[in-house]
Amino acid sequence: MCRRSGNRRDEVVPPQYSSTHTLAQNRAEADRREKMRRIAKNPTDKNMPEGVEDMCIGDGVARYRELREVERTLDATMMRKKLDVMDTKHHSQASRHATMRIWVSNTADSQPWQGGGIDADAFDFESDTNATYRVKIQGRLLDSEGDEGLEEEQDDEDDKDADAIDAAAKPKLFSHYFSAITIDFDRARSLQPDNFTQIEWKRPENPTAKESNFSELEFERKGDENINITINLQRHQNPDVFRLSKPLAELLDTDEEDRAGVLMGIWEYARSQHLQQEDDERKFACDAKLKALFGGPDHFYFPNLPQLIKPHLMALPPIQLQYTIRVDKDYISPAADSGKTASEPTVYDVQVAVEDPMQPLFQDILRRPDSIQTLQEIQKIDEQLVLLMGAIGQSKAKHAFFTSMSKDPVTFFKRWLSSQKRDLEVLLGEATRGGGEDVSGEEWRRGGADGVWGSDVAKESVALWLAKSNIKPH
Repeated sequence: MCRRSGNRRDEVVPPQYSSTHTLAQNRAEADRREKMRRIAKNPTDKNMPEGVEDMCIGDGVARYRELREVERTLDATMMRKKLDVMDTKHHSQASRHATMRIWVSNTADSQPWQGGGIDADAFDFESDTNATYRVKIQGRLLDSEGDEGLEEEQDDEDDKDADAIDAAAKPKLFSHYFSAITIDFDRARSLQPDNFTQIEWKRPENPTAKESNFSELEFERKGDENINITINLQRHQNPDVFRLSKPLAELLDTDEEDRAGVLMGIWEYARSQHLQQEDDERKFACDAKLKALFGGPDHFYFPNLPQLIKPHLMALPPIQLQYTIRVDKDYISPAADSGKTASEPTVYDVQVAVEDPMQPLFQDILRRPDSIQTLQEIQKIDEQLVLLMGAIGQSKAKHAFFTSMSKDPVTFFKRWLSSQKRDLEVLLGEATRGGGEDVSGEEWRRGGADGVWGSDVAKESVALWLAKSNIKPH
């Protein structure tokens, strides 16, 4: 069924389809919960039952328990090491910077002084000029040593090693260090031949897109006069780093920090000043500095801290590079006479955040590609161990049953029949408070379809008990 409104065509969903879809979703959700409930009820005990060693020949039980102890020690050690690696990874992300060298240059084409005999100072009656310029922005991360000449002095073996290291490290390109690049022109829009005042690039959401990976940025525009531009580089950092407000910066003794660092810094400050309340560990009293930070409340709750610090976190200001696009003969002509395409570029050195070289190793340790398959194999082995321990427990119970019966058969059978009668009374809902039953009644001793055990009430009660215990009847 459709409904038209002008040129718009709206689809109307039939009510029966909506109800059917809702029922299917509810049924799927119920099945999922039932599956999770059954998984939660599955046995998980891998320990050897007590007393099994008295019935076994050899030292198999002792060796199994030793292996279980080694497994627990190994699991605890691996978990502690993993937490240490995660802590090291977190702290290694902060305060690590490197120098990026940026070259900015421009060329010119079809300028008035390049027209061959045309007076550059003459008034141009043509509104549509063909004079253009091309600006190139290049960037590359410098080596930690800061000396580019060292590479030429290495021998061939060192060059091979360096190439192997570079190939493994996969250095980032110029665009990877910035989330946005804007170029502002110091001229009114109406005076621009192309009627524009800004060029903008933003990092695409898809990191593999072609627009996300480049080592140089070029643009061409019309113009026959020198013009000043400002290149704004918005730094890209993961996690995001913010400029802190003045009270927060004074409290944490830093001007820039990420969100997790701010939360941890306030937590450590509040703990060091003994501001945590004993009646509620989430509650902290505010001293003079925290009152100035949060606007005067006497206390705050730690779960509300992310909202409280939000007004104090501001985006980092961009790195600004000033450059003059020159199209005059004094700038372009010397380069053309020497066979070059442009004069010497303007060079800037800026600081950018870089990852710890150990980060790929940490990532490989924490999230190995084959770890999921290994964990699945370990889970299957654990499930088999649980089943084996359950079978051993049942065998131990059978052993205790037959051992007790062999010592005093008459007394054993009297107790056993009384226990069975008591269980049957509980299943049938006829058990008396306090017990006192005997097995002398004919209705309890008779078997077969005519006996109490074959009644419909007993069958229904047993089926319900098996379903509740998640046991399949044989």
